[in-house]
Parts: sequence; structure tokens; C-alpha cells
Amino acid sequence: MISLEFVAVVITLIAVYLTTRQVIWCWPLGMISVTLYALVFYQAKLYADMGLQALYFALAIYGWWAWLHGGEDHGELEVSLSSNRMRAVLALIGVVFGVVLGQTLNSFTDASLPFMDSILTSFSIVAQWMQTRKLLEAWLVWLAVDVFYVGMFLYKGLYPTAGLYAIFLYLAVLGFVEWRRSMDNSLAEPVVEAAR
Repeated sequence: MISLEFVAVVITLIAVYLTTRQVIWCWPLGMISVTLYALVFYQAKLYADMGLQALYFALAIYGWWAWLHGGEDHGELEVSLSSNRMRAVLALIGVVFGVVLGQTLNSFTDASLPFMDSILTSFSIVAQWMQTRKLLEAWLVWLAVDVFYVGMFLYKGLYPTAGLYAIFLYLAVLGFVEWRRSMDNSLAEPVVEAAR
């Protein structure tokens, strides 16, 4: 019998690959994936990650809309860079939310690895929001987070999920390269048009 975790891994891989290619169907497929992972994380007592799936679901709805209508004149959203100020604010949000959530889980639940789980959850939220806005640096945040997730999931015995996050490392690099190319191409188009 195929395990729930294995099905979640496969669907998530497809969704993330589609994200690297900027295929809009990454969002509805992602909704299915996060629903399955909420159940997997509940069983593993990784409550911060379980709760994160609900937020991912909401962000997937927003991302679906934003990619289609969040750009200039309500058109398709283009890949861009975040400002230095936005980077600083997002880093601060990630740290503060992670520490507060970790302390809450440590004090009121039987959560396993409450602080590590919470910090990774917090920065995953930051990265996912950045992805909904097609900010190139989202892939760099994912790269950093995924390194630690691999270790945490190995420790918890969630081997298929650890393997998934190891593949995410490759997909984060691919996503960065693809989105950077897309951004460079969109910046070059007006110059080409002006030269005609």
C-alpha cells in the first residue's frame, strides 16, 4: 500500500517543479500537496509544520491570483528583486515569529523540536510569500531552509520527506536560475523594442 507521505512527496515535487517553470497550475496542485502534508505532520507531532500547511493553502490561493493579476495594470506578475528594506523586514519577521512560536509550542504542547521546527516554519512562510510575489530571493531563502529541513526530517525518521527536501535543494537552484533568466529577459525586452 502506498503511504500518505509518499503520495504527498510526489505531488509536492510536481508542484514545486511547476513553480520553477512559472506554470500557474503549481498553485492548485500545491493546495492538494499541503493538505496531505498537514496530515503527515500531525502524525509526526510537528505541529508548527502542520499549521504551516494551512497558511500555505491560503498563500496558494493568493499566489494563484497574484501570478495572474498582480502585475502591472492587473496583468501577469513578472519576476523581480525585493528592496533592501523589504529583505530586512522579512528577516526580522522570520526571526521574531519563529522565536515566539517556538516558545509557545515548547510551553504548551508536546511538540518535537519546537524551536527548530518554528524557525524553519517562520522562514518558510517568508519564502512562500516572496514566491507569491515572484521575488527572486525566495529561492535563496528556500535553499537555506531546506538544508535544515533535511536534517530535521532525517532525525524524525521521515525519510521520504527528507529525500523530498534534498530534491528541493536542487529545485531551489533550478528555480533561482530559471527565474533570474526570466527576469533578465523581461528587463531586456524594452531595450530590444526601443532599438527597432
